[in-house]
Amino acid sequence: MPTIEQAIQFNPDASFVPGNLVPSFLPGLKVQLFHGFEWKKKGHFRIRGCFDLYCTQGPFFTKKFEELRAQHPHFTVKETGWTKLDNLFKANHADASTNKKPIILYAPTFSPSLTSTDALFEQIVALSKKHDWQWKVKFHPKMDSATVEKYQAAQHDKLEVVASSSILPLLQESNVMISDTSSAITEFLLMGKPVVTFNNAQPEPVLINIDNADALESSLEKALAMDVELEHAINVYSSDMHPYTDGESAKRVLAATIDEIEHFPRPENCPKPKNWFRNLKLRKRMGYWR
Repeated sequence: MPTIEQAIQFNPDASFVPGNLVPSFLPGLKVQLFHGFEWKKKGHFRIRGCFDLYCTQGPFFTKKFEELRAQHPHFTVKETGWTKLDNLFKANHADASTNKKPIILYAPTFSPSLTSTDALFEQIVALSKKHDWQWKVKFHPKMDSATVEKYQAAQHDKLEVVASSSILPLLQESNVMISDTSSAITEFLLMGKPVVTFNNAQPEPVLINIDNADALESSLEKALAMDVELEHAINVYSSDMHPYTDGESAKRVLAATIDEIEHFPRPENCPKPKNWFRNLKLRKRMGYWR
């Protein structure tokens, strides 16, 4: 709906929100779906008093939000899996292992303080010419245009900057991902595939993390070899982050929402915060003063 007035007039029973904020003057249940697996970024676990229901991706997130609920009892937590991944797990796609050439996906973050685009540029170009690997580069829409142009200028038959809007087909077909600190890292690991990171903000054993661009080649060779220890680490990580591979997370979200609507609004002993200042800013942003 193009205006907040029309959304209010529609009088929804529930609103699904992938972002951090939703105005209280919008009727109905407010359901947090999350933008991604960005728990390492500041504010992911911040309770802003906007939501009635948090649909979490897996046990790791469920535990964190249940702990927060003990301090802020105005919301409910239901573990459903992440709706975006339904297409990732349900789509029919060829196993990446059947490709003649290993496919390396480079998916860096756009944040200037975290991105690896400058540090890894020369190594990526050199390795793309040295090995019989197919490289695909997928930038975030907010990536600096000068960076995108630099990589586009370096393209050749084994190095391609992909312009498509969706990263899902690339996650499906690639054998290894290179990144830094990006939500897509978790999405790739959930498919049982290894990730090489450069200066990850909070490196974990499941990642092959490097802090020197010269180590990129050896780390990629390690990832492509995929030993038993690394495979086990990825499986354990996936079970904690998002154990649902059935492509039915959206159905679980709907079931959780309908169940919550039956108990909405919540009892008076645990009301949501008034959020006067935040809602005033949202009214100003949306131009709604009724």
